[in-house]
Amino acid sequence: MAAAAPAPARARPQRAAPRPSAPARRAPSRRQTRRAARPRIAGGVVWIVLVAVLLAGIVAVNVAALRLNLESQRLEEQRDKLIASNADVKSELSGLAAAARVEATGKATGLVPAAEPAYVRARRGGR
Repeated sequence: MAAAAPAPARARPQRAAPRPSAPARRAPSRRQTRRAARPRIAGGVVWIVLVAVLLAGIVAVNVAALRLNLESQRLEEQRDKLIASNADVKSELSGLAAAARVEATGKATGLVPAAEPAYVRARRGGR
């Protein structure tokens, strides 16, 4: 058997020259650190205030709705009282206007019931 020939060696690509390192950065000063932290704190405060305002608005709307409900109940009770009062007045009026009562009152005061109505014709010219 024949011996296998060794595989040719691959050539490695040459690396580019190392890049010069970037200039070393200094650590941020306290003033710069405070400036960077402020927007986050201010943003948090803004959100807290916004949520508080929204919650206050919701509470105000609920209070207004409760007041309207109380006013509605009061008006319904007043309406029911007026309906009952109207019914009493109508009943009293129908009793006062009853024919038998009117006739009895007339007889008690000396009035006589009318028999047949009589009509009189007036002449023209006043004669």
